[in-house]
Amino acid sequence: MCGIVGYIGTRSAQNVLLQGLAKLEYRGYDSAGVAIMDGAAIQVRKKAGKLANLSGELDASPLAGTLGIGHTRWATHGLPNDTNAHPHATEDGRLVIIHNGIIENYLTLKAALKERGHVFKSETDSEVLAHLIEEKYEQAAGDLYEAVRLALGEVRGAYGIVVTHAEHREIVAARTVSPLVMGVGDGEMFLASDVPALLPYTRRMVFLHDGDMVVLHQGGFRVTDLAGNEVTRPIDQIDWDAEAAEKGGFDTYMLKEIFEQPTALTNTLIGRLHDETGEVNLDIGLDPASFKRISIIACGTAYYAGLVGEYLIEQLARIPVEVDVASEYRYRDPLVSGDTLAIVISQSGETIDTLEALREAKKGGARTLGVINAKGSSMTRELDDTLYIHAGPEIGVASTKAYTSMVGAMLMLALWLARARGTLSEEAGKELLHAARELPRLVEEALDPVRVEHIRAVAEKYAHARDYLFLGRGVNAPTALEGALKLKEISYIHAEGYAAGEMKHGPIALIDADLPVVVVATESRLLEKTISNVQEVRARAGRVILLLSDGDTENAQHGDDILYVPRAHEMVSPVVNVVALQLLSYFTATALGRDVDKPRNLAKSVTVE
Repeated sequence: MCGIVGYIGTRSAQNVLLQGLAKLEYRGYDSAGVAIMDGAAIQVRKKAGKLANLSGELDASPLAGTLGIGHTRWATHGLPNDTNAHPHATEDGRLVIIHNGIIENYLTLKAALKERGHVFKSETDSEVLAHLIEEKYEQAAGDLYEAVRLALGEVRGAYGIVVTHAEHREIVAARTVSPLVMGVGDGEMFLASDVPALLPYTRRMVFLHDGDMVVLHQGGFRVTDLAGNEVTRPIDQIDWDAEAAEKGGFDTYMLKEIFEQPTALTNTLIGRLHDETGEVNLDIGLDPASFKRISIIACGTAYYAGLVGEYLIEQLARIPVEVDVASEYRYRDPLVSGDTLAIVISQSGETIDTLEALREAKKGGARTLGVINAKGSSMTRELDDTLYIHAGPEIGVASTKAYTSMVGAMLMLALWLARARGTLSEEAGKELLHAARELPRLVEEALDPVRVEHIRAVAEKYAHARDYLFLGRGVNAPTALEGALKLKEISYIHAEGYAAGEMKHGPIALIDADLPVVVVATESRLLEKTISNVQEVRARAGRVILLLSDGDTENAQHGDDILYVPRAHEMVSPVVNVVALQLLSYFTATALGRDVDKPRNLAKSVTVE
């Protein structure tokens, strides 16, 4: 959430900032602003609402200058209005900051600053930093870097902070928890919350670590820790190009990313499957025999990928698995020891609850493994091992290709564990490995235009329903949960997902002729039991949308509407089945005129609890 862009060089700072902020809109925001230095003064413009509001004002009255910082804010302290928008300046306007995160002790700091005569304009915790740094600037005899460093010594919380001052042609930045990446150009430097904002200008990136401070000037940069000690961070060459983050001819990022799933899955699986032996090579250093239990920790969509992983690992590798919502794991004093493997799952690698849960697991002595998409993210620097999913940039807030790639990664992990521990024969391993290798092709079949148009028609038929129920069993119980999440995220229709056997323990009271019930009933050892649940729905006049494997005409009689999906091995079927539910949610939302790329109240990278 929130986006940061900074620039110092010879270009128009206004253009770089606006274009960079536009690339970060997927992170979620409710206001935007820029601060640009022109000679000895800094001009600030900020507006509530969409970035277009700010862009329109700047088009009418441009700001000249080649140094600037910009921000898109997602409100935490104070209403989303012009005053609370970033950047924030001191009373004289000479020092300006932008900030991602939360300052936990801001009320104490603010009260002390007010007593010392500081006047506040906003309700934000962030403005406290501007006034605190202003004080330290006087103490540090005009050294901006030192002023920021001293101020951060009094701050508790999470932050990505960027500061500039009218007396210095430099930008000072620091991070703890909230991500920051620098772009290195020729005679120019860039700063952003995420790589896509910088790709039009450079592919040479420096990922800042927790506790890093950096001073950017036109000729380069200097990195230190918060104690002032010089540190070295490598310059990485990023192989994404700017086109990878564009819509590519699709109406929305989300639809583009749904259709990118065959490629994303190929990237997840490629080079890791060995057909001749039925083995999986994950290139991680963990000893599969060194732990006796597994904790999977994640949030939201990643949590549901973890639930699929639980089923796969227990079935194939015969290791006890617990799956926890990260925000609960942090506070329930979990039982962790040296024979525990903690697996964290996160697209961004920056989700603060998951990051803190990871740290909690490490305190107990657990070995740690991450299933992560974003290279250079905070989690990857604290994990013992990382299994990258290689899904590429995911711009749509509602995750699609990252989810299926996460499930693909969990399948490989289950196979790797099972083969290493001797709980899966070579023959069975080869069968499942072949099923995994088929996933990109099967998902491509699931995205056949005829299937897609049929799902569109079904979605539009039920688009005005007030509620939905999703049911699944076994390895596809999490598929039902993920289907419900997608629908509520982007269409704002209330939806519940349940293990189908739980329907009679409460949800059955909701079923009537106005309730669409989506049932995942593809080929599995529990199919007969699932159809029994379907009949209970129909006996109460519920409208059944039945997800069936291709060719299953026998069970089609039990549904009001049928969504056929390619036939797949039961253990890999969640990846194939969820595609139809993604499309059902997508077309329901578009039928209702929703902005699927930027659902209300949601953000892509949730870095603040």
